[in-house]
Amino acid sequence: MIETEVAKGRQGQQKICRVPFGEIVLRFGAPARVAARDVIEVSMPVGLYTSCSVAAPCGLCSTERVIGLLDVPDHLLDPDRMRAALIWFWRGYVEYQFPNNARVLSATIAAVEFTVELSSEVPGTNADWPSDISVWVNGIQIGTWTSPGDFGDVRGTFTPRWWKLGGSQYGKLTRWSVTPAGTFMDGVKLSSVTLDELELERHHSVRLRIGIGENAAHPGGVNIFGRGFGNYDQDIVMRLHLQRGDTIV
Repeated sequence: MIETEVAKGRQGQQKICRVPFGEIVLRFGAPARVAARDVIEVSMPVGLYTSCSVAAPCGLCSTERVIGLLDVPDHLLDPDRMRAALIWFWRGYVEYQFPNNARVLSATIAAVEFTVELSSEVPGTNADWPSDISVWVNGIQIGTWTSPGDFGDVRGTFTPRWWKLGGSQYGKLTRWSVTPAGTFMDGVKLSSVTLDELELERHHSVRLRIGIGENAAHPGGVNIFGRGFGNYDQDIVMRLHLQRGDTIV
């Protein structure tokens, strides 16, 4: 800010400018303290699995191209998998390792929740192709969801244009929640596995495995959609819900 003043000079008038302040501090209405949160959220790219064991047909691709060779299970270990936005396989699993930040903060977990877009997997697509997709947390199978099919009737909202319409386009956004009362899928009880059984407080990480169980009644493969593919522009999201009083700032 500058103050100006008009004064008489030797040859008429002159404008005198001066700085009235040595320092200016701007405040934009932000609260003095960030609001406390009772949820820790971590987003995991679908290609950052730490272990896998799959059977063909299988493959993965980024938002720009197919990664490696199709239907070659060993190519799911390609270092470029970190760029993957879509993964598919017929049998087996992929496993992810999330940081247990609640343990680092000495906070008590009240529930753990995962959201991920999934569908069945069949060469081409078939909306009527059930598949029993299971989820394990820290080695414990928390439940199985029967996907109704592999969807390719319309292009996924975020699926790139180069990906042919005959390929898997989108899935169902599934939400898996493990609480003291059991495990729930989108609010409906899926199994009796409780939060205590996972013993999250004893582990530095939370391991999430997605796959087709060996004894699946409908072994119809799985597509895992990440950011840039499908109808939901997100990766796999883990939320650790904390007990009241254990909020973080």
